[in-house]
Amino acid sequence: MTSVTDLSPARPAFRLTVQGLERLVVPALLIAGWEAFARSGMLPPALLPAPSAVLHALGDWVFGFDETTQTYSGHWLRDALASALRVFGGFALASLLGILAGVAIGWSRLFEKTLEPTLQMLRPIPPVSWIPLAIIWFGIADKPAIFLVFLGAFFPVLMNSIHGVKTVDHNLVRAGAMMGANGRQMLTDIVLPAALPSIFAGLRIAVGSAWMLTVTAEMVAVKSGLGYVLWDSYYFLRYDIVLAAMISIGLLGYLSDLGLKAIMARTLRWQQTTTVQGRAG
Repeated sequence: MTSVTDLSPARPAFRLTVQGLERLVVPALLIAGWEAFARSGMLPPALLPAPSAVLHALGDWVFGFDETTQTYSGHWLRDALASALRVFGGFALASLLGILAGVAIGWSRLFEKTLEPTLQMLRPIPPVSWIPLAIIWFGIADKPAIFLVFLGAFFPVLMNSIHGVKTVDHNLVRAGAMMGANGRQMLTDIVLPAALPSIFAGLRIAVGSAWMLTVTAEMVAVKSGLGYVLWDSYYFLRYDIVLAAMISIGLLGYLSDLGLKAIMARTLRWQQTTTVQGRAG
């Protein structure tokens, strides 16, 4: 007779399997409905390709097995890498400057009075409205795309960094002062760790904005990347490639967010431990 303890090692694996299947339910239903509607004949296949046709186009774009995607056949990795480099170039710059400016504004009244008003006036301007100036300043190349990605990612990081610093528990700051910590020590050892959850939330928003902006930039200011393939395919009425590009962008954006979540989980292990202990108490 099998005891309960014999089954216990299998429980985590079973739970993970169930959770994985739960995540697939909605995508599977959407794809099945899309396939059925596309094959119903209510719209021409050229206007609404079935998921199977899109998957075939994506497969040829990646592996180049029958050249149905013509000049894009086998070049997906090149296009994805071009977009990813623009995304992470602009995102890295926005993260660095956004965190520095946000922490400075949240911590210092001087920076709050002198720097924040100008940034708040710039924040409502849509990043896409900078496209003409970006092309004039940087030409048709990677620089305008990186500039637009920077603009789209900077303000989420900035605002969440400000919020994180300003909402730090004042009791922690008082405790640090009572222990003899100076201003620099309180900022680096107390305020920044306490603000990290809010900063990471801003980074996750920013990486999504970065992917959206790089695609927009590639449509008008760059001649390579996933966004360029999407727009170029639209002109040639290849909507299967258009949808394949959209799927690629969504997948890469999702993987970028997963990477940030992994870094956040590793960095904020202390928060998870505190949460578990609080629930246990």
